[in-house]
Amino acid sequence: MNNSPGSAARKGFSRRRLLQLAAVGGVVGTLGYLGWRPKGKLKAVRHSQPMMGTIVNMVVCGPDEDLCRRGIDDCIKRMEALSQMMSTYVPDSPLSELNRTGILDNAPTELVEVFKLAIELSTLTKGAFDPTVLPLVGLFKQLKKTGTLPEEQKVKEILQLVDYRHIVVENGTTVRYSKPGISVTLDAVAKGYIVDQGIEVLQRLELNNAFVEAGGDLMAVGHRYDGKPWKIGIRNPRSDDLKKMTTIEMSNRAIATSGDYMQYFTEDKKMHHIIDPRTGFSPVRTASSSIIAPTVARADGLATATMVLDPDESIALLEALPDCEGYLIDKELNRYQTKGFFS
Repeated sequence: MNNSPGSAARKGFSRRRLLQLAAVGGVVGTLGYLGWRPKGKLKAVRHSQPMMGTIVNMVVCGPDEDLCRRGIDDCIKRMEALSQMMSTYVPDSPLSELNRTGILDNAPTELVEVFKLAIELSTLTKGAFDPTVLPLVGLFKQLKKTGTLPEEQKVKEILQLVDYRHIVVENGTTVRYSKPGISVTLDAVAKGYIVDQGIEVLQRLELNNAFVEAGGDLMAVGHRYDGKPWKIGIRNPRSDDLKKMTTIEMSNRAIATSGDYMQYFTEDKKMHHIIDPRTGFSPVRTASSSIIAPTVARADGLATATMVLDPDESIALLEALPDCEGYLIDKELNRYQTKGFFS
């Protein structure tokens, strides 16, 4: 989740550019991009704009366009406020303050909720998901500038600062790090959480038929303007051709996709933005992972974890979790899926 100031202005994005950025996300709601025009009884309003270093896309269906537009405005305001709160790119954000000082008293409720979920997922996956990888991500970002892999010794040194067990949440209001030098990125769960919160805003206005997506993380509630389920596309990690997407129908569920093609540091995609917290390098087997879960936040975090785990381990983990499904593609384009993913 990149919230760097000026990373993407609201204006100045052509439809072609929005399409290109949206396709990078990995999961695409086909109604959102492919020239769709509503013809049913419900009114529908579509909106796309830059946020969190990606493109947020939404389609909101309701009894009249004015209510839909109000819902979109309120949704965007809520999502933008949360993205600023949880960004490491905003110097005065609560998360940035915590990373600087190692302690945050009177932390915002939403930030505490995301930290608790991050710790839960880290424990569940035995460290395959770990938000303390921020120093490693920063190290590998230098690859794009230098073209040279960091020395193995340097990676080993930084690995000493990667351990979610040093994150402590106290009294529901304080977050602190129990070891000096720890720093956290919540990107792998916060983006999903922010989408969840956007959906909640819409539902409080009784806009119960909507689709909100941010960089491959989305929630589809209710149905389309014509009463049909939302149709979601999952792209092939080695093809930009939208016609080659795998499609599923969804209603009242979340899905998130992580992939080595989204933000890569080397052209062969061997090094990318997902780092295995156990080795300090990018995972070697999985090219993309799409996870269905009750919330986008949970799907988001599990998508990252299952990129790190071996595909068979990932499927076993997901089969044991209630209301979670997965569809993984490895670097040789072999497919792995839980029993209920396409049902």
